[in-house]
Amino acid sequence: MPENTVTAPLAPMERGDVVDAFAYIRALQADDIDMACAVANDTGPELPQQLLDVAARVIIPVTAVDDCDGEPCAHSFLAAALGRLLLEMLCDGECLPGAPGIADTIVRFTGNILTEEHGDVADVLRRLEAGGTEQAMEGHSVRRTTA
Repeated sequence: MPENTVTAPLAPMERGDVVDAFAYIRALQADDIDMACAVANDTGPELPQQLLDVAARVIIPVTAVDDCDGEPCAHSFLAAALGRLLLEMLCDGECLPGAPGIADTIVRFTGNILTEEHGDVADVLRRLEAGGTEQAMEGHSVRRTTA
């Protein structure tokens, strides 16, 4: 498989970028348009890229090639291909261009794939944000100690 931005290893995000992206996602998920607009205005033109970075961190682990009883199988490769396709479409702005479309895709993916039946999407988003923040802090502390 050719190496591209979707399959390349993901560098840790900056903590502030994680916080801003999830603030925007959660505001849209809660239909708080005023808050979403405020976050977008404060974040600036970097917001769509931050949302794409979050989308990759949400989608890739779920759709990565897995095995079936120790052996790769057709559906695991299909899931990986669909995950890459979704990210490529978001990156190219094919379906839902801009920050609102990317955020909506993350919310829908979270609700349809990551949330248990009758689960709370907002709670899953908070846990994803906490995980992203933790990774950012760990990633940046590793860089500081190895420099």
